[in-house]
Amino acid sequence: MADMWAFRDAVDRWAAGGPGGPASELAVRLRLGTAVLLEGASDLAAVEALATRRRRDLAAEGVCVVSMGGAMSIGRYAGLLGLPGLGLRLTGLCDEGEQRFYDRALTRAGAPGRGFFVCAADLEDELIRALGTEKVEEIIHAEGDLRAWETFLRQPAQRGRPRPQQLRRFLGTKKGRKIRYGRLLVENLAPGRTPAPLDDLFTSL
Repeated sequence: MADMWAFRDAVDRWAAGGPGGPASELAVRLRLGTAVLLEGASDLAAVEALATRRRRDLAAEGVCVVSMGGAMSIGRYAGLLGLPGLGLRLTGLCDEGEQRFYDRALTRAGAPGRGFFVCAADLEDELIRALGTEKVEEIIHAEGDLRAWETFLRQPAQRGRPRPQQLRRFLGTKKGRKIRYGRLLVENLAPGRTPAPLDDLFTSL
C-alpha cells in the first residue's frame, strides 16, 4: 500500500508539471493495468471502503485509484495515465452535470467514455438515496455530529430545502467531514443497496 501511495504522489507531482519518470517506474513495479479516476478524496474514501467490504485488494489486482482534486483535471490525468502516457485502461465515476466535459477530455486522451459511470448529482447523493435520509441521520448521530447537524438545520438558507440536499450540503461544511462520511456511508450500506454507478464500477474492474 505504501508503494501505491507513492505512485499517487508521483502522479500528482507529474500532473503539476513535475517529471513523469517516478510515476512510470512505480507503475511498472506495481504491475498496474487500470486507473480509476475520481473527482475528489471523498470519492476515493468511498471506493476504498467498498473494496474492503468486498474483500478486493485492488493494488494486488493492478488497479490504482486516483483522486484528481477536481473534475476539471480529467483531461490532464487521462492524458498522463491513459494511452498518451502510461497506457493504463481508464475507468471511474463522474457527475451527470460534467459528463459531456468528461467525454470530450477522454476522447482527446484516446479513452472511451463508456468506462466511466455516471452519478446523478454526485456520489454522496447516490449514497444518501441508497441509505435513506433517516439512516444517514442515524450515522450523523452515532458519529457525534448531531449538535452540528441541528445547528446547520437552523440556518435560514436550509429552511424548506429537501432533506437529501440538506444532508449533502452538511457533509461538505467542515474540512475532512466529506471524506470521513464517504467511508462511513459505504460501510453502512445494506447488502444489495450499493448505488448502481459504484456497483457497476466494481463489476468492471
